[in-house]
Amino acid sequence: MAETAVLRQRTHEEPSAPPPKGGLLAGLLRTARPRQWVKNILVVAAPAAAGELFSRHALTQLGLVFVLFTACAAAVYLVNDARDAEADRAHPTKRHRPVAAGQVPVPVAYAVGACLGLLAPAAAAWLCSPAVAALLTAYLGMQLAYCVCLKHVLVVDLAVVTTGFLMRAMIGGLALGIPLSRWFLITTGFGALFMVSAKRYSEAVQMAGKAGATRALLTEYTPGYLRFVWQLAAGVAVLGYCLWAMEEGGVPHTSVLPWRQLSMVAFVLAILRYAVFADRGTAGEPEDVVLRDRALALIGLAWVAMYGLAVANW
Repeated sequence: MAETAVLRQRTHEEPSAPPPKGGLLAGLLRTARPRQWVKNILVVAAPAAAGELFSRHALTQLGLVFVLFTACAAAVYLVNDARDAEADRAHPTKRHRPVAAGQVPVPVAYAVGACLGLLAPAAAAWLCSPAVAALLTAYLGMQLAYCVCLKHVLVVDLAVVTTGFLMRAMIGGLALGIPLSRWFLITTGFGALFMVSAKRYSEAVQMAGKAGATRALLTEYTPGYLRFVWQLAAGVAVLGYCLWAMEEGGVPHTSVLPWRQLSMVAFVLAILRYAVFADRGTAGEPEDVVLRDRALALIGLAWVAMYGLAVANW
């Protein structure tokens, strides 16, 4: 009777996970994190910056690169969840992931992840270029190393996640043979570091007093250090963008207004608006902040419009 009472008490305190929705294919799709695919839109960054986005060849190549990068990211998620299945089952939220919940068997997750990881670079070498295949291979190697050990190393974990964003932004340029501007790389790299460190800072703020509720490495960072990182990254990103925008400031233009220089205003406002959420500790999911905040969306549209007018020299 005593054992029954204890069992009932534990069942009451730790409600069982809801039954997985759908079958194996649905579980594999959920493990591939469709919500995260929005990050892969960064593949258009370099062609857009160079004004070479709307030709048929460019759109075909960028669509293909988007699919291949998404496949590589899905491979990493599958392997990561398979490795962390046991730990995830003890986590209040991650235990609902398909692999941890048993919807996707661990061997299947490993097998599908390995297939995607092998096929995507091979397809890139055949359909795109050796440079694209090499970058995808480097991305896979770096992310798998992150899953195994690098995510437990201070500062290196921030650098790896940031580099993943930078690779997304670079691959579109490599696919189309577009030279990558140094200012483009600086702005993109530090912009990514700003968002990554802001996310870590938000997680650190929200986990205060809740040990084990999120990634263990956060206990080794201090909120003050993470705040310093995102503030530093925001400053360098703004400086890099302004230097890029003013690079042709003395060159005569035939457009109605200097849209390239005016786009600095929208860029700085976007950074300042995003920093509001970072400062509050609510920038945990960058895609949610970008997609749900109406003011940030309007600022982004204004920037796109000004940048488009600059590229069109209107």
